[in-house]
Formats: sequence, structure tokens, C-alpha cells
Amino acid sequence: MMTQTENKPFDIRFDRVVEAYREVRANKGSHGVDNVTLEAYEEDLQGNLYKLWNRMSSGSYFPQAVRGVEIPKKTGNGKRKLGVPVISDRVAQGVVKRELEILLEPVFDESSYGYRRNRGVYDAVKAARERCWTYKWTVDIDIVSFFDEIPHDLLMKAVRKHTSCKWHLLYIERWLKAPIRQTDGQLVQRTKGTPQGSVVSPVLANLFLHYCMDEWLRRNLPDCPFERYADDGLVHCKTEKQARYVRGRLEERFRQCGLRLHEEKTKIVYCGTGKEAVEGTIREFDFLGYTFRRRASRNKQGGTFTGFLPAISKRAAKSIRQQVKEMESLRLTDSNLRDIAIELNPKTRGWFESYGKFYPTELKRQLTFINMRLTR
Repeated sequence: MMTQTENKPFDIRFDRVVEAYREVRANKGSHGVDNVTLEAYEEDLQGNLYKLWNRMSSGSYFPQAVRGVEIPKKTGNGKRKLGVPVISDRVAQGVVKRELEILLEPVFDESSYGYRRNRGVYDAVKAARERCWTYKWTVDIDIVSFFDEIPHDLLMKAVRKHTSCKWHLLYIERWLKAPIRQTDGQLVQRTKGTPQGSVVSPVLANLFLHYCMDEWLRRNLPDCPFERYADDGLVHCKTEKQARYVRGRLEERFRQCGLRLHEEKTKIVYCGTGKEAVEGTIREFDFLGYTFRRRASRNKQGGTFTGFLPAISKRAAKSIRQQVKEMESLRLTDSNLRDIAIELNPKTRGWFESYGKFYPTELKRQLTFINMRLTR
């Protein structure tokens, strides 16, 4: 095992590079601008990792351009821009990411759920559901092009607050400045943002929003609890007047941090089941694949009541139906039940895992579409 860095300015352990590669391998992913796949990289894995470790330890490591990729948005409107680094850069970012997570995990707020170990969508949705029972108004936050607009100077200020390690700071700045090669081949220099698709972006994005939103809310609006999963956020309020005040304060705060709230998609939502809200008030919102709205439910005694509850969203249900339509075993006339089961069963288990924990009746209703396809 190579751990010695004599005559090198940065003490970086080789085994950390190996561990980072294993994570990159597990996450799979596409090639970068060099067109080198994971399989091709592994043809000389030891040599490639040693070369990367040697350059990182000596300070001579420079990232390549990021490959720009466009994928359809889940909403079906427009496309989302991703940035795919080459494999060596993903490994290098994995080394820094691991060390940043160790430093930052004790710092991050308990109401932040995205990109963190032992936290996830279920925890965020559960917390939102419980708070909607107590707080009758919610501000549903939508940040315009968050990952593309993060100011580098403010982000690096936040990074320096938690690490003084020279190679952390050096390489993070180089990754932020690495240009993007767009789909038409044009090379675009970057002065802001951290591309979705890079290994280190999630922890950097979390750190930025920790100070831009989480800590600011705790200090300035302590009576308004919140949930945040990456750049998706909810803030809970007691009254409509308070919700409007909170939205205005948040708009001002995000402007100070170089970001904008979407004028139409940032909404004030009534979460109660009574008649306090006037006609025309928004009464539902989507959060992490679930739609929160008034629904009939049963209590433990078997009685019925109306609650403000989450269930699979229309957007998620539409995505499931589209996946079923595209299943090869269901499209081929010579498929047998075994072929269909091999392809369908893992998907069905995944859908129940993702959307079946809250109000599963709605998910089951949506999945009757599968029965229709099977019958056909």
C-alpha cells in the first residue's frame, strides 16, 4: 500500500484514492470528455490510480473539462443540464468529498436530508407530513437554476470556514473553474455554479444552502420549522400572514446569496382541512415525488377523517406508466410470464419502496395500469 508522500507538498493517502474509485465504480456513470469508460480505465487501474495519486500529492493535478449532458426534466418541460467529469476527476473529487463529509456532517442541520448518510426522502416526507398537521400554511420553495448559479466566492468562503487544508481548497477551486464542453463541442468557461453530476457538487451545494437558508432560518425565523432536501425546501407557518412575510424575507435572503426564487413555482399553500382559506387559495404541493393535499383516511379505531397527507404525485405516477410502456418484455409478443417477471418485479419493488410508505392506496390505484398491460 502506497502511503508515503516524501518530497511531495500534500500528504494524501493512496488507499483513500482506491476507496474513492470503488465508490465511483459502484455508482457506474458515463464517460467524460476523454471517452474513457470505467471498463477501459480498469485495464490499467493500478497505473491510473497511482498517476492520479502522484499528481494530487505533488500539486500538479488539474481537472479536465466537464462533459455537458442534457436530460429531460421530470416535469416534461425542458431539459436539465448535467456535467460529467472524466473518471480520474470523479475519483479525485471522491477523495475530497469523503473528508469534507466527515468535517461537515456534525455541522449540518437536522432538517437537511439530501445527500447525507442515514437520511433520505422518507425522513424528509415524514417530517413534512407531521408538521403539516400542526402548521396550516407552508411556503413551497423553488430556486431558479440553483446548481448553475451558486456564486463561487460565497461558496469558497463557506468552504474555508470548515477546512484550511491547502489541497482541499486548491482542488475545489480548480473543479469549480473547470470549463464545460457542451453537446455542440463548444467549450464554455464557468464563473459560477457547480455542475450537477460531479461527485463533490452535492456536499458543496449542501454547505452553501446550510448558510444561505438553514442557519439563516434558525437565527431569523426560529418559529418556522423547515425541511430541505438538496434545493427542494418547505417552510411551515402558523398563519397566511406569517407565510407571506416569510416568503418575502426568503426572497431577500436568496438575492443576497446570488440566487432567485422562482416567482410562480414558489407557492404559499394552505395545509389545513377547515374553511379558513378563501377561494382560490393553493391547497396542495409536490415534494420529493409526493403530492401533499387533503385526503380521506382511517384512524386506528377504524373511523374516517380528513387529513393533509402525502401520496405518490401525478408526475411520479406518469413516470411509472411510461416505464411500463417501454418495458421490452411487455412489448414483445413472444414474451412469457417469466421474462415479464424478471423485468417487472424489481421495478415494482422499487416503486413500492419509493412511493408506498405513505398513503399506499394511491400507489396501488396507479399500479392497476400494470394489470391492464399484462392483460393486453
